[in-house]
Amino acid sequence: MMPLATALALLLQVGPDPTAGAIPDYSAEIQDRPPREAQAIEPPASWLSDCFELIDSDPARAHVLAQMRRDGTTDEERILANHCLGLAATKLERWDEALAAFLAARDEVPQGDPRMRARLGAMAANALLATGDTRGALTLLDEAIADARTGSAGDIAALAQIDRARILVTLNDSAAAEAALAEARRLRPDDGEARLLSATLLRRLGRLDEAREQIELAARVAPDDPQVGLEAGVIAALGGRDEAARASWQSVIKLAPESPEAESARAYLRQLGPASEAP
Repeated sequence: MMPLATALALLLQVGPDPTAGAIPDYSAEIQDRPPREAQAIEPPASWLSDCFELIDSDPARAHVLAQMRRDGTTDEERILANHCLGLAATKLERWDEALAAFLAARDEVPQGDPRMRARLGAMAANALLATGDTRGALTLLDEAIADARTGSAGDIAALAQIDRARILVTLNDSAAAEAALAEARRLRPDDGEARLLSATLLRRLGRLDEAREQIELAARVAPDDPQVGLEAGVIAALGGRDEAARASWQSVIKLAPESPEAESARAYLRQLGPASEAP
């Protein structure tokens, strides 16, 4: 069975397809994507404020504090304690604990708050995905999307659809991944990630005109994203537009000279060779 990271690299990585000829793939090695970051909900108690504030600076302490307080609280504070515990466990890469905390928080949210259920469910899905359980993560994301629809939470549904697309690619279901990204774009037209991943997938499927349209839209909404510039150059090169490719890759180097994307852009430029002189 093809490893998760390898399958993802083959179908949704930013960089040219090495089987397409012309420009070899020098993209940086793709690592397993960590769970999607989420902003903490404003807590009602001071100890919860402290817990959330510690997540970035001292996640181990936040983890202990959340555990200590979780069993001594009820209702909304207990939900938020589990939320904080899940975020701290995520920072510590303790995925099983993060999953359990997010699911506990989701299941205690009243049915009348489907938006909150959707948010916590999507976070649980990302924690489960980090363990390698793609099928289980897909199920949790489907449940989160259903809650998001009930709560008219289009932003949450769109982010969950992006995560679904990534999983579906690893399951070799490009058609379903494309549909998930189309829904994400409908819900969040200005989401640069949805546009970038759509362009990459379409390019991998050989649909360069559609890929070019999506990457141009990605560039409008995320002009400072070096991944967008890198992918734009790849699409241009595969379409025979060498000067456009060169300009895109040079812009990546100028924008983020020390980034992995800039390193890939330099390699692509070497392969492309010097610009031809006009007669």
